Amino acid sequence: MDHRVDYSIFAQVYDRLMDKDMYPRWQHYVQSSMPVGMTGTLLDLGCGSGDFAVQMAQAGWTVTGLDLSPEMLTLAEARAEQAGVDVTWVQGDMRRLTGLGTFDAVTSFDDSLCYLPDLTAVQETLLAAAGVLVPGGYFFCDVHSLHQTDDVFPGFMYNDITEDSAFLWTTYAGELPHSVEHELTFFTYDEEIDGYTRAMEIQHERTYPIADYQQGLTQAGLIDVQATADFGTAPVTADTTRWFLQGIRSHA
Repeated sequence: MDHRVDYSIFAQVYDRLMDKDMYPRWQHYVQSSMPVGMTGTLLDLGCGSGDFAVQMAQAGWTVTGLDLSPEMLTLAEARAEQAGVDVTWVQGDMRRLTGLGTFDAVTSFDDSLCYLPDLTAVQETLLAAAGVLVPGGYFFCDVHSLHQTDDVFPGFMYNDITEDSAFLWTTYAGELPHSVEHELTFFTYDEEIDGYTRAMEIQHERTYPIADYQQGLTQAGLIDVQATADFGTAPVTADTTRWFLQGIRSHA
């Protein structure tokens, strides 16, 4: 019998799978793109279990982390408490940001935008993000490239096995252009039944031509829009797997 995925388990597996070097590289990408020593208010969209938000708080930013999953936010709150930093955690849809105030920077990393259902939702999110930026504020995000969804992901498999759990991750090409489906299967030992329970979830991701993202940023009122690879250190090429995009809120 399949059960709903327990996101506390999912987050623990996610933490094991994530390359911890990613977080300081995201931080360097953000801070190297702004005036030296700048801090202020930052909104992290799709903050997940809170690693990046906590790291930015440790760097002196006043951080708000927003995520759709209350389970993830519970873990994020514990992570911030353990790190000894104050972060405001908000459960919500990143397409709807009214009532949160304004921010000097807005970020959305780890391909969070790719989990939105369609390009209209992406554009709504970019418009919402620009709407909470102060004039001259900075927006940063990363998304999968077409090469990643079309060539790299289909057929990808990964297994993570411990003494009391197993995680199976398989990715297939989706039905829509430049989309994939991640099939996540968890086996967790249950003492009450002296056996393993199984939970499954299908996660959908989709990306779009880079020009669509650039146009969305411009239409949201951002200027100096840039698209790069390798955390802002390299130009985009045909082999790029992750695009990094940024823009500045116009003063107009």
